[in-house]
Amino acid sequence: MSSSLQPRPDPAVQEAARSGQTLHGSTGSRCGDGVMWISWCLWALVAICAGDQFRDEAERIMQETPVIDGHNDLPWQLLTMFNNQLLDEKANLTSLAHTHTNIPKLKAGFVGGQFWSAYTPCDTQNKDAVKRTLEQIDVVHRMCQMYPETFVCVTNSTGIRQAFREGRVASLVGVEGGHSIDSSLGVLRTLYHLGVRYLTLTHSCNTPWADNWLVDTGEDEAQSQGLSEFGQSVVKEMNRLGVIIDLAHVSVATMKAALHLSKAPVVFSHSSAYSLCNHRRNVPDDVLKLVNQTGSLVMVNFYNDYVSCQKEATLSQVADHLDHIKKVAGAGAVGFGGDYDGVSRLPLGLEDVSKYPDLVAELLRRQWTEAEVRGALADNLLRVFEAVEQVSDHTQSPEEQPIPLDKLQGSCRTTYGYSEAPSFHHQPRALLASLTTILLGLCLL
Repeated sequence: MSSSLQPRPDPAVQEAARSGQTLHGSTGSRCGDGVMWISWCLWALVAICAGDQFRDEAERIMQETPVIDGHNDLPWQLLTMFNNQLLDEKANLTSLAHTHTNIPKLKAGFVGGQFWSAYTPCDTQNKDAVKRTLEQIDVVHRMCQMYPETFVCVTNSTGIRQAFREGRVASLVGVEGGHSIDSSLGVLRTLYHLGVRYLTLTHSCNTPWADNWLVDTGEDEAQSQGLSEFGQSVVKEMNRLGVIIDLAHVSVATMKAALHLSKAPVVFSHSSAYSLCNHRRNVPDDVLKLVNQTGSLVMVNFYNDYVSCQKEATLSQVADHLDHIKKVAGAGAVGFGGDYDGVSRLPLGLEDVSKYPDLVAELLRRQWTEAEVRGALADNLLRVFEAVEQVSDHTQSPEEQPIPLDKLQGSCRTTYGYSEAPSFHHQPRALLASLTTILLGLCLL
């Protein structure tokens, strides 16, 4: 219930109570107490009825326009809890316990589209990041195969709209962290062919070509001053392919570099407003203005630390972030990126994915128009996705220049393709010429 709708006693009743009098002196104190009690009950009834009205309206809208959420870490939970063994009885998504997400909760929350995070931690960088990422993509595909009545894996905006009509959850893959491509444009292209439709340029660590948000706190040093030359090639190749650029987790310099360079709108798949919570994972107002200018999108994160900058937060405070982004970047720049199953603390009233209708009801209570609500639910993301698809051009030559060898790390890394020395295998004529010269010299001795 909104604080604006909390029951409020009549000021006259309050004054009478303070003076020890009743509103109607001839009726006695018992009658005065009754008037006060009736007043409280009426206010409570108004609040409850108003709350039901907005909740009913939210459900009506969401039946036609279900929410597309920008970031859910259920695949990570499936790895850590079951090592991605979906046939485990306890991994049954219809009864899965101790997670923010399962099939009944998704249905109760009117979730119609979800970017599932294919996430692997930063400590896999220069090690097995690509392998781990492929395994997380695989588990999303297997979710769709095991529960076809609920999930359908899609790779474009048309697929999302079709899933809406079928009443299924359009399931898309977002790779969370540029370290997952191991600084390889070939790996990026391969992930696209496997169905990946957004890439977060960094997680909470620098890649050899992009800086992360910890640079802005001073915990990490800037290496690329935003995007390196190779990082710019990554952005251009994502545009060419039709992969959405995700700027959650990146530094402000990286945000600005990507927003200026990209030919298509970008997203922040799970970030909130820096002006309301001064956490460097959030988006500052000057960047929000660039979001507006480029037709991009900020999908608000529900993690308490990014909502209130404290351990506790409320649904109303999440709505404050949505209000602020709408005010600075426009109604077309707002979306939901709950970060469910990827965070440890969630606001009161948004404890799991079933709670989206309560947040929508709060926006309606704050006089958001139906069109603005539908935009935040799905239409804004669909617009961005369609723009990304329009910019993509598979007839254009791909980016091919590899990252410089001296930018790569990892003691187990091979250097095939980088060596300037002649290869024994690939230079038979040069080798034959050398042997002929040596033999000729021996004969002359």
